[in-house]
Amino acid sequence: MRIARYSIADEVAFGVVENDGQDDYVSRIAGHPFTGIQFTGERHPLVDVRLLAPILPSKVVCVGRNYAEHAKEFGNEVPEEPVLFLKPSTSVVGHNDPVIYPPLSERVDFEGELAVVIGRLCREVPAEKAGDVIFGYTIGNDVTARDLQRKDGQWTRGKGFDTFCPLGPWITTGADPADLALTTSVDGELRQSGRTSQLIHDVPALVAYISQVMTLLPGDVILTGTPAGVGPLEVGQQVSVSIESLGTLTNRVVTRD
Repeated sequence: MRIARYSIADEVAFGVVENDGQDDYVSRIAGHPFTGIQFTGERHPLVDVRLLAPILPSKVVCVGRNYAEHAKEFGNEVPEEPVLFLKPSTSVVGHNDPVIYPPLSERVDFEGELAVVIGRLCREVPAEKAGDVIFGYTIGNDVTARDLQRKDGQWTRGKGFDTFCPLGPWITTGADPADLALTTSVDGELRQSGRTSQLIHDVPALVAYISQVMTLLPGDVILTGTPAGVGPLEVGQQVSVSIESLGTLTNRVVTRD
């Protein structure tokens, strides 16, 4: 099931994205999807709505250096335990929303990632029970001001700018995250290509590890790490992250008005 958050006629709602054999449309549901799916009977062609970030998380928990080749491309050792950092909720934007190139930075990179959406309040979750607390999966782009990350020696500023966490286009439930193809392209040119089977710490291990540290709330997002091939973006370029069975997340880089 594909669950989208969208706006139409200045109203924001959740809906299930379906196909009638020819076109995609979104069938509105009552309230929030975490409380169950109840259709209202209202539906719209997908092309007539604006897709928003599929969820507004209380926090985005990110995992660094979780693909061996990505760790090596920056001269880092492969970590024995997950390397965690946070992105603020204010960094979240949706599919087709602009990524704003901050004037403080001279290098902004893309990082395509599988994103895990938590479905209920939880803590200290055993790895074998991780599936019980996962609502679904979406696509993320851990946009990074690389020069500021290096300058600061820690990652908060470089990772935390407004618009630096595109998510979307929707949440897919029932997916198996064990071995999905992940690619990132810039203006149609392939830049990243990996598989989630290459994760050093897989999704169940990450849920278990993170939930030992902090309570996870419904809607919280875990960004699981990026494969090798990250690189810079320029103003005007369009970056697209695609994950097998989940869709494609696209954003264009702009300057602040």
